[in-house]
Parts: sequence; structure tokens; C-alpha cells
Amino acid sequence: MTADATVVLDVDRTTVLRRRVRLLVGAVIVYNVLEAVTAIIAGAVASSTALVGFGLDSIVEVTSALAITWQYAHHTPSDREDRALRVVAYSFFALAAYVSVDAVLSLTGERDAVHSSLGIGLAALSLIVMPIASVVERRIGEELGSASVVADSKQLLLCSYLSAVLLVGLVINSTVGWSWADPVAGLVIAGLAIREGRNALRGDVCCAPPTALLSESVDECCP
Repeated sequence: MTADATVVLDVDRTTVLRRRVRLLVGAVIVYNVLEAVTAIIAGAVASSTALVGFGLDSIVEVTSALAITWQYAHHTPSDREDRALRVVAYSFFALAAYVSVDAVLSLTGERDAVHSSLGIGLAALSLIVMPIASVVERRIGEELGSASVVADSKQLLLCSYLSAVLLVGLVINSTVGWSWADPVAGLVIAGLAIREGRNALRGDVCCAPPTALLSESVDECCP
């Protein structure tokens, strides 16, 4: 294959991947808006710190996804990479701050969470949807060599973790009556959010270099 042909293939592949990013991020935005509204309403009804925090995380994910949409609306997305990463990072910190305060209020007896069937169902659904979306976006981000897209995929992966934590906390509270399980789950959510926010702010995300488009070892970008 000639050098010119390789360049054409490289450009065509990049165009396809950028289109996939925009479509995937659009779908994630729609899902997370619905998830946020449902979780916050259900959390308010059940006085659930973890459930409200989960809904706020969905808003954070929407913010992060919008940053990626803004980045890839530009003809050279790499020019907006750093700013998109900062939006992702600060969104994580905002989530952690709110959830931490609300969890402390719950642990000091300001409110007790009650059973929420809707919350349990939502957590279970997200535990299925989010890991799939995260894997797909991460692979696209690695092939593009985009740190911001990989960071956004970590938002989705964090949502998967939060879904599991939320599900366990809600089920324990509903079956055993341990109301403290809910704010503890919320604090776990806050801790994970701070960690990922720091990683995004430092740019400490794993992504393949642009040359990975011509490599068969894209997954080797990080351990």
C-alpha cells in the first residue's frame, strides 16, 4: 500500500470514528437526562442520598457528554481537548461535594431513606446499559487517540460502579432496614468521583496515540 493510500485510509477512518463519537454521545445524553430526572424524583420521594447522588451523576455525565459534543463539533477536535478534559474533571468534583454533604446529613439523622422500587429498577437497568456504552466509547477514544473521549468513557464506567453501589445500598436498606447503608453508598460515590476528577484534571487517562489507527495493538495503551 502506498503512503498516499495509507493517508486516505487514515483520514477516512478518523472521519468515521468522529461520527460514531457524536452519535454515541448523543444517545448517552438522552439516556442520562431521563435517568437524572427519574433518579432525582425517586430519591426525593424516598429521601435517598445515594439515589439523588446517582441522579446528579447523570447530570455530570450529560455535562461531560456535552463537552465532547462541543469538542467534536470543531473541525480540529484536538484544539479543544484540554478544555473538554477540564469540564469533565470539575463536573466530577461538583458531584462529590454535593453527595458528601447530603450523606453527612443523613448519617447525622437529618433524614432516613425508605424503600424505592423505582430506584432499584433504575440502578439495575443502568448496570446493564452503562458498561456497554463505556466499552464502546473507550475503544473509539483509544483508536482516535483522544484523552477526552477516554475520560468521558470513564464517566460511563463510573456510572456502572455507582449503579452497583446504589443497587446494593437500596436493597440492603429495603430488606434489612439499615438506613445507614444509603448514605455510606453515597460517600463511596463521592470518593470515586473525586478520584476520577483528579485523574481527568491531570490528564491521567489512557488513550492510544493517533498512530494506533495503523496498529493492531490498540488495547495496549495502558496496563
